[in-house]
Amino acid sequence: MVELLAPAGSREALVAAVENGANAIYLAGDAFGARAYANNFDREGLRDAIHFAHLRGVHIHVTVNTIVADEELAPLKEYLRFLYEAGADAILVQDLGVAKIAHEIVPDLPMHASTQMTVHSLEGVRALAELGFARVVLSRELSLEEIRFICAHTDVEIETFMHGALCVCYSGQCLMSSMIGGRSGNRGRCAQPCRLPYTLVNEKGEDVLGDKAGKYLLSPRDLSTIDVIPDLIEAGVASLKIEGRMKRPEYVATVVRTYREAIDTYYKGKGYEVTQQERDDLAQIFNRDFTTAYLKGRPGKTMMSDRRPNNRGLLIGRVTAYDWDKRIVTVKLSGHLALGDQVDFWVKVGGRVTATIAEMTDRKGRPVEAGDAGDVVSFAIPSAVRDHDRVFKVYDASLMERAKETYASGAPVRRIPVTISVRAAIGEPLTVTVRDEAGHTGSGQTDFIGETARKRPLSEDVVRKQVSRLGTSVYDMKELHCDIQGEVMVPMSEINEARRRAVEMLDEKRLAEIEQREKMPEPQFHDRIARKAPRAAKFMVAVDTLNKAKAALEAGADGILFGGESYDHRVIPAAEYQKAWQMAKEAGARIDFNTPRIVRDCHQKALEKLLTAFKDFPPAAVHVHNIGTLALVRRLTDFAIHADYSLISYNEQTLRFLKDYGVTGATLSPELNAKEIRRLAKESPLPLSCIVHGRLELMVSEYCVTGSFLGGVDKGPCSQPCTRGHFALKDRKDALFPLAMDQFCHMHVLNSKVLSMMPHAMKFRAAGIETMQIEAKALTEGEIRHILKAYKKVLTFPAESDEAQLAWIHEQEGTDITRGHFFRGVL
Repeated sequence: MVELLAPAGSREALVAAVENGANAIYLAGDAFGARAYANNFDREGLRDAIHFAHLRGVHIHVTVNTIVADEELAPLKEYLRFLYEAGADAILVQDLGVAKIAHEIVPDLPMHASTQMTVHSLEGVRALAELGFARVVLSRELSLEEIRFICAHTDVEIETFMHGALCVCYSGQCLMSSMIGGRSGNRGRCAQPCRLPYTLVNEKGEDVLGDKAGKYLLSPRDLSTIDVIPDLIEAGVASLKIEGRMKRPEYVATVVRTYREAIDTYYKGKGYEVTQQERDDLAQIFNRDFTTAYLKGRPGKTMMSDRRPNNRGLLIGRVTAYDWDKRIVTVKLSGHLALGDQVDFWVKVGGRVTATIAEMTDRKGRPVEAGDAGDVVSFAIPSAVRDHDRVFKVYDASLMERAKETYASGAPVRRIPVTISVRAAIGEPLTVTVRDEAGHTGSGQTDFIGETARKRPLSEDVVRKQVSRLGTSVYDMKELHCDIQGEVMVPMSEINEARRRAVEMLDEKRLAEIEQREKMPEPQFHDRIARKAPRAAKFMVAVDTLNKAKAALEAGADGILFGGESYDHRVIPAAEYQKAWQMAKEAGARIDFNTPRIVRDCHQKALEKLLTAFKDFPPAAVHVHNIGTLALVRRLTDFAIHADYSLISYNEQTLRFLKDYGVTGATLSPELNAKEIRRLAKESPLPLSCIVHGRLELMVSEYCVTGSFLGGVDKGPCSQPCTRGHFALKDRKDALFPLAMDQFCHMHVLNSKVLSMMPHAMKFRAAGIETMQIEAKALTEGEIRHILKAYKKVLTFPAESDEAQLAWIHEQEGTDITRGHFFRGVL
């Protein structure tokens, strides 16, 4: 049976998830989890959570899914040992360095690859299986067909999301929160800039959508797969995951219960059906409207909650009248409304009005506690509304109370049936044996030796009354076998104590079984092909056209990084790679070939053909951006491999893993600061590069705003408006984030400011950085020539430039720039 995996950001949410039918829970300790702002669990809380869940046959997966700094590696190692000893069933990992450490110090603790690893192909899944991962959480951008294909060709467990918030960017590839506000999503502190308002503008700065769309152009709806649960199960998915570690326990209770019922309905085999009440409960507890995301194709604008980025609630009526003097609104209901509920009015001017229903009357002015569809009710609200304004119920008091009952009573709701056997005889201790359905048994005896009864001998009714009092234990007596020999007397307190001992032993037996660990396959970390590191280039310029490559070479580039994604929405053929190679060879410069950041199974054949073609004009290295492409290049070629910045290198252990895996060089994460870079460079086993200039990619997304709102993606083939002009997203502070659409229809959101480290260029080589990487795909040929010549001149300056030199540098780099994280780092 498929696993129902639920989130828990608090003790209450944990109980809510377990009591409503989750098979497994994922949660975080107080460090290294990708939801740092959830309540999370301290060490004692984690032990208690694991014990609580294991007694009920529920697994605990602990998220260790952030990238980790070098100074955090020592506490990480201690934390991993703690998790193993505490009985965690698995850890979720993003950082390859963390995976390396976990394999070395807790090899029997199963590892799950977090969705933050951006695994979106069979090649990536197989690579992680080879590295000893027991499970892979796929990117949320995959279709049912792709999921089915992957499941059919691997023995590794596959986990997919089935409900909750969606990221608009491929998870693990987003730098937007980090670059805008210093809060890194890769470090568990995403500030959710995707939920802020943006305007789509053209090259003239004109709003090209107007009233055709809302302002929340990067805000997806919430995922809901309640209608496709059979498809996901039949695709071969091992675990279905609910997103929501930041959500309140009532949310967890409601969503888990609803999906538990849906999954159980499927397995009963009597026809899969979802009731309207179940749909309403999911919508009521929280929604930004719902979508199945990419499971059934490219949904375009129908995937986006562009007019409201937060909870919509459930539409329950429209305004029919408003009394301006008394501030009383009259609403014709299309759904249920009761005292204690909270409603939002979506008003035409001024946003929304919120009210909690304290008193309510019907159309005749009589007080009522509730109203249903078709009823007309009136109640007080704080601000004016107008006729026909829509009314949404955003808080359902009854639903919340029902959900709360499942976790707040203190007594288990989800109990384990047991059979209890009792034997009592004169001259013997009374024995209580408790057996669960799996055959685990616990027994307890009285210290008291049974005596001949003088007045009231022990009876089955008395025994039943005492041993069925299982209180706050997880057990429920379904059957009693009572063997009473003669007219025996045993004190009630003694029977209770024997029952307690039996239950305690059964707890121990159940815990002992679930905490036994299966030995995981031995990971194959070592490279099969010796790869020689190519000579270093002081400046490596990343370009996507031959003209830009020519401009960089003419300006004196030491190396060219050619290809990968095209920012002009065009396929880059093998012939262009060959021409670029010839140009670099004639210029005496190094040339590396780039690969796309996202390589799905449908794109892999094209990449394989390119790699085969490259053998006739071999690059100095091939740059890879994800574990799947890394494994593919390693498997098919003997080229040197460079791990580019989106295959995140943030600590020494990741660099050591990459070296062991056959990588010959790496570009460090742009989220590192200068101090961290210097420290890493001293210890690195690999030659290192740093991005020093260019518009950094903040997001890479399967969703394209232009194709969705201008190209008609939701209705059929896209009309490709991106080929007829350039677009940008303008934020509330008038910053412009340029958009680039590649040949795979992925949208790349670029930073509003250009990264420039020109005043400090002369310091990188001294710090141990061999190559300075310039991201020039978004630059013009003239800008490439200008910038590269300026950087080469700056290398002749002293480390501490004088005022005249600094003034010249500032003139060359311009004003609309950023130093990125070099001097501030990230949280």
